[in-house]
Amino acid sequence: MSETNATESSVERFGGKRVLVGRVMSAKMTKTVVVEVVRSVRHPVYKKYIRVRKRYKAHDEQGQYRAGDMVEIREHRPISKDKHFVVARLLSRPSQS
Repeated sequence: MSETNATESSVERFGGKRVLVGRVMSAKMTKTVVVEVVRSVRHPVYKKYIRVRKRYKAHDEQGQYRAGDMVEIREHRPISKDKHFVVARLLSRPSQS
């Protein structure tokens, strides 16, 4: 698994909806990708920063995103039982070497 930079992932608001940045971990489902968002959270007792990761299922209508892509996902009305996000845009794609 490739190393993700904790400073790249962010949580913003866009019209009241959460906007997250993460890496596509799986694109094996039809019209769905699994995006892993990594954040740095300060521990309340020890005051050290800990990497916290969470995986979200996001809707990908055209099936254009692949594993390894950095994408921006936006909160959406529930699409299915587990899908509450849609992929907003592609930020970067790993080079094929």
